[in-house]
Amino acid sequence: MKSNNKNHEEIIKKSHERSNKYGIETSRIYPKKILTKEEIPLLMKKNRDLIRIASPFIKILYDFLEGSGFFIVLTDNEGCILSTIGDKDILAAAKELNMVVGAYMDENSIGTNAMGTAIKEDMPIQISAKEHFITAYHRWTCSAAPIHNTKGEIIGTLNLTGNSHLVHPHTLGLVVAAVRSIENQIKSEEANNKLMETYQYLNTIIESINFGIIALSKNGLIKNINESACSMFNCIKEDLMERHIEEILPKWQEINKRILSGEKIIDEEIYFRIKGKSQKYIISLHSIQDEKGCIIGSVLSFKNIQNVYNLINKYTGMKARYTFDDIIYKSNNMKKIIEYSKSISDSPSTILITGESGTGKEILAQAIHNNSSRRDFGFVAINCGAIPENLIESELFGYDEGAFTGAKRGGNPGKFELANGGTLFLDEIGEMPLDMQVKLLRVLQEGCITRIGGNKYIDVDVRIIAATNKNLLQEVKEGRFREDLYYRISVIPIVLPPLRERREDIPLLIEHFLKTKSIKLRKPIPKLSTILYDKMLSYNWLGNIRELENFIESAVNFDGNIEFLMNKFENLNTQNQNTQISKYNTISDDLIGPLDEIEKRAIISCLKKYDNNISKCAKILNISRNTLYLKMKRYNITI
Repeated sequence: MKSNNKNHEEIIKKSHERSNKYGIETSRIYPKKILTKEEIPLLMKKNRDLIRIASPFIKILYDFLEGSGFFIVLTDNEGCILSTIGDKDILAAAKELNMVVGAYMDENSIGTNAMGTAIKEDMPIQISAKEHFITAYHRWTCSAAPIHNTKGEIIGTLNLTGNSHLVHPHTLGLVVAAVRSIENQIKSEEANNKLMETYQYLNTIIESINFGIIALSKNGLIKNINESACSMFNCIKEDLMERHIEEILPKWQEINKRILSGEKIIDEEIYFRIKGKSQKYIISLHSIQDEKGCIIGSVLSFKNIQNVYNLINKYTGMKARYTFDDIIYKSNNMKKIIEYSKSISDSPSTILITGESGTGKEILAQAIHNNSSRRDFGFVAINCGAIPENLIESELFGYDEGAFTGAKRGGNPGKFELANGGTLFLDEIGEMPLDMQVKLLRVLQEGCITRIGGNKYIDVDVRIIAATNKNLLQEVKEGRFREDLYYRISVIPIVLPPLRERREDIPLLIEHFLKTKSIKLRKPIPKLSTILYDKMLSYNWLGNIRELENFIESAVNFDGNIEFLMNKFENLNTQNQNTQISKYNTISDDLIGPLDEIEKRAIISCLKKYDNNISKCAKILNISRNTLYLKMKRYNITI
């Protein structure tokens, strides 16, 4: 197959030049590199697929050449011999030259030869007699071709060697034909492997999905059905395979017409008829098309509608609705709080929001969440004061199957798992029982939870925002709240002021609630008298924004009944004033005096109580260490 003698001569010339460069002696008899007996098993293991695929074709080739004075050699991509087969006498002659398994036939090891040069030039080649570099091989004629994988990479060579007088161009043709057969088999196996791998992936995906899937032929015959579907139908695959879908889906003809017309069916309610009973499901149907766009089948997916309802109920309220744009404010102190909240939104540190009831702690928490990189994950809220003590642990950490009588099959995730990647809002954390505070602290420190009744640690990535209307430091002092948990959750403290301390925001809030409540109640916006409006601006609103919102809703509901509203308002005002009087009557004398003096006494008392621990006192006083030092200097306080 020397189609171009000049080109062939040039290849041989360059190969001889390389052989000289490699330091190969023409008098050399054996290859420079031969593997030891211990290394050969590793070689065979590495090339086992090539050997397995090539062996049948080598056997066919030898059956054709048996008795002709040739032997066949298979090498790896580096020219190392993997196997030999041939007539006994010529194999013996080859063995005398150490052409055995483990011997390297590359040019760097034995000079110019068909196997090494075929690898170097990446082409079939025939080398005979004196074209070999070493004298010992002048007796041979060798024909070799490289074997490629599906990526076009050389993975080995196939070589046919015989006495030099047997040289014939057809010999190389035989080798090339055998190599093509080997490469085709490699392609075929890889294609089959990919098909099998694709099938396994697809089958695993179908079986792992927790909703029903049915694959249909163009004529509506059931070709496949997953285990989830069988479980929903309380049947086995064999009950439905190759049956027509219309037997269980009475409206199939109507649905099929819509699919054939190009219409998409997504999340529609439909009835299946299973064992004589009708059951409602939510279905989606997608057509399967060939390369020409013709429909050859379809895939039907469906979910039990009750499960859909359960899912909706389960996740209701687990999405943050409010952003900073939803917070109504004008006052400077609220501006500072909003700017500060925005700046720490993406911090992984825990946040403690304190403030009276109705000041909007959860709205601020949602805004912080929606302004962070966690916005695409869940915002899960739990009111620590609204859940019975015996249930709060399972609510937070979930439980495993069999954890207690009545535990749901398969267990149930807790709020920490549902909030993974997002934010967990612990409202009214001051109401959390002491034993749960210990467990919560452990989770915050270790970043993982264990379900009730389980022993598996589950890693959770949750940002904690806690809120309370209590004075947690006072709760710590009185033994109702753990001091270590307090410092763990109050890394970033935010104090929301009561409405009476941000009166310039009241007109904005009144206007906002009048609009939203009118839309909600489908009523016109009522006109408020000047007297009523002034009273609303001067009222103390001990229930804060929530109280104002509820009052506006009453105003919209009782549009025109101004006298009724005034009477209700006066009653509320009297009650609030009495509450204020009672509150002021209980103020300690220690809190009466110049503000500077009160602040000085507070700093001195705190330093004395906590043994001059600056960091601790700064946290308790809710100021920075630098601010504390400045105030101590101002009041001449020394430690």
